[in-house]
Amino acid sequence: MTYQDPNAGAYGAAGQYGVDPQTGLPYSDKTKLIAGLLQILLGGFGAGRFYTGHTGLAIGQIAATWLTCGIGGIWPLIDGIMILVNGGTDAQGRKLRDS
Repeated sequence: MTYQDPNAGAYGAAGQYGVDPQTGLPYSDKTKLIAGLLQILLGGFGAGRFYTGHTGLAIGQIAATWLTCGIGGIWPLIDGIMILVNGGTDAQGRKLRDS
């Protein structure tokens, strides 16, 4: 008889980075500090959103920045601050880790 981890499911083994107590889903392998800093420093290139796997948002931020001659760079700046303050999710919907 084999033992099956009850926390393992569609997301794999949940013990590696912990489990969010509110949702019961495992935390992401990405951190909110790195995502937020990438977004603040290189947000005009969509770096923070590429890091978390949100490719569509990253391309949208690149387009907004370039099409508005840089003024659209306010969006990634605010987005990076929001990631640092509130956290966010990766492309699979898992919450970003604190560290």
